[in-house]
Amino acid sequence: MKVEFKISFFTFCAWIFYSVILEFNVNAQTLGFGLNNTDPIHIEASEGIEWHKNKKLYIARGDAKARQGRVTVFADELLAHYRSTETGSEEIYKINANGNVSIESDNDKATSDKAVYDVLKGALIMTGKRIRFTTPLDTIVARKSLEYYEKENLAIARGDAIAIRDDKRLRADILKAHFIANQGDNNSTKIDLIKATGNVHLSTATDIVTAENAVYKVNEGLVSMNGSVKITRGQTQLNGDRAEVNLNTGVSRLLTMVKGQKKSNERVRGIFMPSILNKDNDLRRNK
Repeated sequence: MKVEFKISFFTFCAWIFYSVILEFNVNAQTLGFGLNNTDPIHIEASEGIEWHKNKKLYIARGDAKARQGRVTVFADELLAHYRSTETGSEEIYKINANGNVSIESDNDKATSDKAVYDVLKGALIMTGKRIRFTTPLDTIVARKSLEYYEKENLAIARGDAIAIRDDKRLRADILKAHFIANQGDNNSTKIDLIKATGNVHLSTATDIVTAENAVYKVNEGLVSMNGSVKITRGQTQLNGDRAEVNLNTGVSRLLTMVKGQKKSNERVRGIFMPSILNKDNDLRRNK
């Protein structure tokens, strides 16, 4: 069953989740929800589309799909809540996608169990046990929720959240990712800055760094970490209050807390294992 709508309600839906996180229309200086897009939206569902006039609700069930241009939203069920305006037209103020949600564009994809878009606030919230958002450069994974706020170009991942680029991974209880335009591609953005809070774990090909909080300048490869910082490389371990890590050069600076701040250690500490001890341990294991 295939239905085409041109009213503002589905004009928005076309956008819907993809733009929110996927299309990233930089020309509009947002992630491009397509609220002003007048292209028709194609809605398909294997079990049918219901119109609940009294509830002002449309429901598409069974392998439901909403497509506008190069953006497509897939779900077991799509619900569009609308209201009447002063001009007599109808506008959607909330969209729900339930079950096996997938929002796809040419290059980007976001998946979750459920998703809700608040049109008035310009906010998308995806929830589920395994939420994933991928672009050509970055991947964000979360186990509780992923929020996206259009006006702020901000995504918030909660619950064992992970941000991945190349061989670099930043994990924390909460990750706040700020997006900017991806130069050379007018239809996409990339992560510029990440603020990590709670049980921060940064891993590269050679190092593991843990801390309580971190600020990651992704495109510069610079990470500032603070709170019980521990840097581990092989059997070498460094401990301090804060650290500055350059992921491009591989240089890490371990520092004490800024004067005046509480819980400051007077000195940084390190444990270095001599290579001869490592060789002896290898010999013992091989006997």
